[in-house]
Amino acid sequence: MSEAKISKKAPRIGIDFHVVDGIFQGSRTHVLDLFSEVIRISPDIHFVLFLAKTDILRKHSPFFSAPNVELVHMPHANPIKRLCWQLPILQRKYRLDILHNQYILPIPSFAKGIVTIHDILFESHPEYFTPLFILRARLLVRLSAWRARHIFTISAFCKREIVKRYRIRDQNVTIIFCGVDNTRFFAGDQGQNIVETRGLTSGQYLLSVGRLEPRKNHISLLRAYAKLPSVSLPLVLIGQPHFGFDEVFQAIQELHLEDRVRIMSDVKDDELPAFYRHAKLFIYPSWAEGFGMPPLEAMASGVPVITSDSSSLPEVVGDAALLVSAGDTTALCSAIDSVLSSDEVCARLRRLGLEQAAKFSWATSARAVRQIYLSQTAT
Repeated sequence: MSEAKISKKAPRIGIDFHVVDGIFQGSRTHVLDLFSEVIRISPDIHFVLFLAKTDILRKHSPFFSAPNVELVHMPHANPIKRLCWQLPILQRKYRLDILHNQYILPIPSFAKGIVTIHDILFESHPEYFTPLFILRARLLVRLSAWRARHIFTISAFCKREIVKRYRIRDQNVTIIFCGVDNTRFFAGDQGQNIVETRGLTSGQYLLSVGRLEPRKNHISLLRAYAKLPSVSLPLVLIGQPHFGFDEVFQAIQELHLEDRVRIMSDVKDDELPAFYRHAKLFIYPSWAEGFGMPPLEAMASGVPVITSDSSSLPEVVGDAALLVSAGDTTALCSAIDSVLSSDEVCARLRRLGLEQAAKFSWATSARAVRQIYLSQTAT
């Protein structure tokens, strides 16, 4: 389809991509992988994508360079400037029919607003957020939910929370489960040299991936790991420091694990799949998640998974992982030991994990997003 045909007739959808400019996290993966697929199946829609680091998109997927896509440089700015100044101006300049944001819609707005509210854990689990963040989120996310023409969210758990707490009609909220990129996350031997250059041996380390912050519950993991009977495998924590990260380093010292725990905050996007693929076991005892990308990526990589029985995590792993209470370090230690001491348990979890991961597809969620775009621009 030519640029001329697109510009005259196609719906014009703007998407705030500013999350791509930030630290590695689930919402960043969600935006990159979901919208590359939405664009792929929607040559009849004109997309305008706003972010500072536009080169990231070109490198991530060829679909971000498609003829029906405009990459617009939106300089990094604080949320007030972005929501009250940058995006309102850009809506008018690019004549948008719809602006799709993550969590919060701009004020004012000159296009139909669609919002993806990945989770409202600041409502259900406020103890893991700062008071200022809670105040801002409870005001602006709630207001955005009421103003939006439609809401997307990423799990049945999150949908129930949004509908109940914000009194939103059920039909105005669509679940778009996260998917997994099987061209990156798959079982096998590829990338062994990547882990070896970090001093690790394939199949001879335990892994957890997630920002270093209290909600991810690294403390319980460290305590359970310290209780393991005669386990020599190192524990690798991949994640960038966030608020409260100092507690992780304090726990490592208190438990005398300095020689057994490796923290890696500089693993690149293209390196991460190798660390999953070559791990002996993946452990993710998070207190609460809107979805939980790391367990899904680990299952797709053919690695046994242990995770928490809270929030959305049972939806993600189904019967393919061992579930434990996030605060029960004894149960977590027992679960880790049961996997490490049994080749049969390992093999079963690998097989079930691959089957479970195959159920999650970005293509399915992309079709749901496309359908809402077309229905909203037809009215």
